[in-house]
Amino acid sequence: MKSFVNYDSTSDFSIHNIPFGVAVFNQEYIACCTRIGDQVIDLATLYDYGFFDEIEGIDENVFEAYTLNEFIELGKPVTTAVRLKIQAILGEDSKLAEDHKTLEECFFSIDQVKMMMPVHVPNYTDFYSSIEHATNVGKMFRGEENALLPNWKHIPVGYHGRASSIVVSGTDIIRPKGQMKPADLDAPIFGPCKQLDFELEMAFIVNQHTEMGESISTSQAEDAIFGMVLFNDWSARDIQSWEYVPLGPFLGKNFGSSVSPWVVTLEALEPFRTTSPTQEPKVLDYLQFEGNKNFDIHLEVYLQPENGDQNLISESNYKFMYWNMAQQLAHHTINGCNVEVGDMYASGTISGSNRKSFGSMLELSWRGTNPLTLKKGEERKFIEDNDTIIMKGFGEKEGIRVGFGEVSGKILPAN
Repeated sequence: MKSFVNYDSTSDFSIHNIPFGVAVFNQEYIACCTRIGDQVIDLATLYDYGFFDEIEGIDENVFEAYTLNEFIELGKPVTTAVRLKIQAILGEDSKLAEDHKTLEECFFSIDQVKMMMPVHVPNYTDFYSSIEHATNVGKMFRGEENALLPNWKHIPVGYHGRASSIVVSGTDIIRPKGQMKPADLDAPIFGPCKQLDFELEMAFIVNQHTEMGESISTSQAEDAIFGMVLFNDWSARDIQSWEYVPLGPFLGKNFGSSVSPWVVTLEALEPFRTTSPTQEPKVLDYLQFEGNKNFDIHLEVYLQPENGDQNLISESNYKFMYWNMAQQLAHHTINGCNVEVGDMYASGTISGSNRKSFGSMLELSWRGTNPLTLKKGEERKFIEDNDTIIMKGFGEKEGIRVGFGEVSGKILPAN
């Protein structure tokens, strides 16, 4: 597949991708969009010009909206048909290449638009599905012998997080405050977090509503998943370590999470399917699955001090996940929990087997005992004020590249 739109061979947004997002065009109006190379395409105007007339199931201009939710809810038969139609009209032999009126009114350079949150997120769940990350954290806090708790290899562990504080890439994050208990003190203290961290994650977005009492099986799960985003689940480690017993994360996590603005569909990620890690012991029947459910997505994390260079501090891969998306959604709903369109389910920190692939500062600096050294000699145990964290992700295979762009966020001093 080739397009009449020129773009660099290293672009995340090739004709093989066709992601979906929401943008402000000309500082005037908001609409759903897609992207190829550095061109952002206004889908609402394309709809008005009749480009999607032959697709059954679209009875109104769902792209004339502030979120993708209405479009996503139409389901895979419609959203997949729209994606394929966009690929066709962007092809190298497309008549659109000579339609100067449509090109002028629907195509915008990426620097002419402002990207928005792609979906309204009714509910958010964070899983804990990387065995390497869970083992590393367990070693730090419980020791080598008790690194993994007894339930970890039997269920995709997770918790319900705060949907209201999920923000789009480029949004500043204010350093949180809370209670902490340093090891050398007998009582907790209050103040700004001193151990601020990122978590390298990905998240999937659900495209349907279910009723209470219904479940989604592993075989049904991918029909219920529209696509994926990069996800940075900011964490206040010192606040978290004091509060998490007995009920788990609270103020240490709910102050902010950042997502990439482009939702990449499962269909676009199809070339990057790969086998899952072996699960031992064998999981219960409702968690068993067929086929390749993991995806080979290369992930990078950069730390940029204020007015400084970007420092590549982590390279990991989504294929390391012990529990896959189908298992996560099946487990989440096996008790009859209902889901809603736009619900977001994060993977949990994605770490590999060596330090270079660890997905958090907690691991990279081993709880502050082994600081990272940046390009100009600066050291980091955790994230400092005015540091920016940038995450990137892409799949690449046999000349096909599909990526997510980036998710970034700058840490501002505590209020």
